[in-house]
Amino acid sequence: MTAILFVCLGNICRSPLAEGVMRDRAARAGRAEGLVIESAGTGAWHVGKRPDPRSIEVAARHDIDLTGQRARQVSVEDFSRFSLILAMDDSNLRDLQALRARAPATAGASLRRFLDRDVPDPYYGGPGGFEAVYDMLVEGCDRLLLSLFDRV
Repeated sequence: MTAILFVCLGNICRSPLAEGVMRDRAARAGRAEGLVIESAGTGAWHVGKRPDPRSIEVAARHDIDLTGQRARQVSVEDFSRFSLILAMDDSNLRDLQALRARAPATAGASLRRFLDRDVPDPYYGGPGGFEAVYDMLVEGCDRLLLSLFDRV
């Protein structure tokens, strides 16, 4: 069982879209079984809310449904629940590293950035930014699947 947590700032734009993309790509590759895929935010501003309508829209254009997701804040317990925690940018990574310092020494989550570059926050931009983020997430999720299973 591999448990993956995607993390951005508010859990309404990038990370819920990453969760949806990863679920979709894993299913298409026949690799969904044995994967737990979730998302969270470092902040609590949007807890309980649906993803941003623009994330929902771009996902729907690619036959991915995000409407059942609700934002939540990452917790110390997540470092024990997940095997891999992926930050969308350096700021999220720093916040996660500070939170990890409060986790038990037995917490085994591997923590890193999702890509070798930041996934930009599209919140204050237009719909084109969400589509660009979607493309980055597809690329990253495909690479992640390859690294997890050696082939897709």
